[in-house]
Amino acid sequence: MLSFVLQWLVSGVAIIITAYLLPGVTVAGFFAALVTALILGLVNAFIRPVLILFTLPLNILTLGLFTLVINALLVMLAAAIIPGFAVRGFWWALLFGIVLAIVNFALSPLLKPSATKL
Repeated sequence: MLSFVLQWLVSGVAIIITAYLLPGVTVAGFFAALVTALILGLVNAFIRPVLILFTLPLNILTLGLFTLVINALLVMLAAAIIPGFAVRGFWWALLFGIVLAIVNFALSPLLKPSATKL
């Protein structure tokens, strides 16, 4: 349970950082970032696999790059649902998804326990 809460908080921080870096994305505050992290997690867990399955031929044809389009559309869906989270357009949503993945990767060491204990 603690690891879920920690992952959720780190995702909220990653969303805040990404919104700070991209002028086309706005987040009203940390609470809105936490709600965005929760909704994006639920959307990625339930809706994304169905969309990827339905678009599998197109995804194969584009060597998986269509997945970026799906991610951008899901970010736009989350922006439509969540008050306090706004994305200016498709290209900002696409860039938000890419930058968010990079920021999450950079913050991922915060979630791993330390290998050395003093």
